[in-house]
Amino acid sequence: MTTSRHTLSLAATVLTGVLALYIALVAFGNITDFGTNQQFVRHVFAMDTTFKDDDLMWRAITNKGVQDAAYVAIIVWETVSALVLLWATWLWIRRDHTAARRMTTYGTLMLMLLFGAGFIAIGGEWFSMWQSADWNGLDAATRVFLLSGVVLIVAHLPFPQGEAEEARRPR
Repeated sequence: MTTSRHTLSLAATVLTGVLALYIALVAFGNITDFGTNQQFVRHVFAMDTTFKDDDLMWRAITNKGVQDAAYVAIIVWETVSALVLLWATWLWIRRDHTAARRMTTYGTLMLMLLFGAGFIAIGGEWFSMWQSADWNGLDAATRVFLLSGVVLIVAHLPFPQGEAEEARRPR
């Protein structure tokens, strides 16, 4: 196989690996420095740094147990996403393209759900995180959401002629 046929699978491998590394480091940081982002989640849920509009404040969740349970769920979701993407990277390296695409899809969609639905939609809009000067994670969430989307798109680009046939051959 020529080098040009390797470029797309190499790109998918590298991008999946970079995303896996990133989210693994995020999860590791949240586990080893639990309190920092715990405060972030608590403030977003409590809506205590928003405009405090009476029409919105009924959405606030001030129960620390619920806040902490949500934070632990986020860390678990990040950790599982990292493991899925690490496995996908390994599958790309082994050139098992069908399984690699599937696992990359699962991992990127997990991150898009967390950062798109969780942080952008629920945190940003439901809890009005966009109103907070101190506890606003929309820019970071948007970066992860978009990076995940790019990785998902690259993983699903059609292989050049010849590479697809080789990917289907048994090893």
